[in-house]
Amino acid sequence: MIRETDSLRVVSLFSGIGGFEKGLEKAGFSTVLMCESDPVARAVLAHRFPDIELAPDITTLGSLPDCDIVTAGWPCQDISLAGGMRGLGGDRSGLISEVFRLIAASDQKPEYVLLENVAFALDLHKGESVRYVTAQLEQLGYRWAYRILDTRSFGLPQRRRRLFVLASLNHSPETILFDGIEEQRPPVLEEPKMVGFYWTEGNRGLGWSPEAIPPLKGGSGLSIPSPPAIWNRETSNFISPGIEDAERLQGFPVDWTEAADPFPKGVRQRWLLTGNAVSVPVAEWIGSKIVASDPVANDGWTTIVPGERLPRAAYGGPERKMTGLAVTGEGPASSTIILLSDFGLHAPKPVSKRAIAGFTRRFEVAPLRKNQEFMEDLRCYLALAEAA
Repeated sequence: MIRETDSLRVVSLFSGIGGFEKGLEKAGFSTVLMCESDPVARAVLAHRFPDIELAPDITTLGSLPDCDIVTAGWPCQDISLAGGMRGLGGDRSGLISEVFRLIAASDQKPEYVLLENVAFALDLHKGESVRYVTAQLEQLGYRWAYRILDTRSFGLPQRRRRLFVLASLNHSPETILFDGIEEQRPPVLEEPKMVGFYWTEGNRGLGWSPEAIPPLKGGSGLSIPSPPAIWNRETSNFISPGIEDAERLQGFPVDWTEAADPFPKGVRQRWLLTGNAVSVPVAEWIGSKIVASDPVANDGWTTIVPGERLPRAAYGGPERKMTGLAVTGEGPASSTIILLSDFGLHAPKPVSKRAIAGFTRRFEVAPLRKNQEFMEDLRCYLALAEAA
């Protein structure tokens, strides 16, 4: 530990709606500065963190206040499968360089840096963005470790795999981040009561998620808010969570984003912000591991040859070779799995006939493996809707 938990200070860059801040606050940290360019997200932050300084533009920040950790869920629009996949050459995702500029300009560098992005960053352009991030951290004198963590292993029924990079000046971040990395992933349920899927897809993939929802996202290729659909196998119905349940599925209290309501397209903005947020319990877990600094075993780690496909978890640093780990677990050693059917949706809504009809048309002609019970319920649902 670097000091008592009540004085661990956080600077949050690309703050979004405060997933890192809320989670780290639960672990005993306190935020001293946030930075967010989106005016709707800033309204949410000002509402939920009224006493914390809030900067509007990372490119105009000249320096960081004294802090123990810098966090950044840096923009993923140019990295994700749903985005343009331009990598660091994109206008948004390339802003990560501003984080390193601010750290380099600090009189006293923060002990820790914690970054988050989509898991696909490991694969896009042979992991270009991850290689850049780790190289920059090394140049600043940091040891680093990265790992994919799935929100579903932290007590929320959302299958959301995200890449987390933790760096430290004086500690070994892999001993913090890799707890549970050799655990088995949750088994696939053979007879789930509920299955989440993307109703906006159907021609390339479904995001098929037994007893969970697929990753929440702000929008879709149809340029509309895209809450996932849920197939209730017991009732043969198709429902969708409301925005309040989306907030809960990210670990926020109900109506966390209500400050966005007065803005044009307020509900759509709330979906966008919630879908792009860092899951609160994941941030809380990392913060609690930083505070505890419990070492973990390192059996089975193997050296990775530069230029090959990046491993799913690795660590390195100045004068340390990149070392990868054979990964099976994407959660803590004491994972908490909650089934979607036990989660208790507060305000589910029936999926519209139009939405199901469009999905079914796309799905029927797609070269995808099809669950026949699912297909029959889709057709029955449409027939009942047309008869009503």
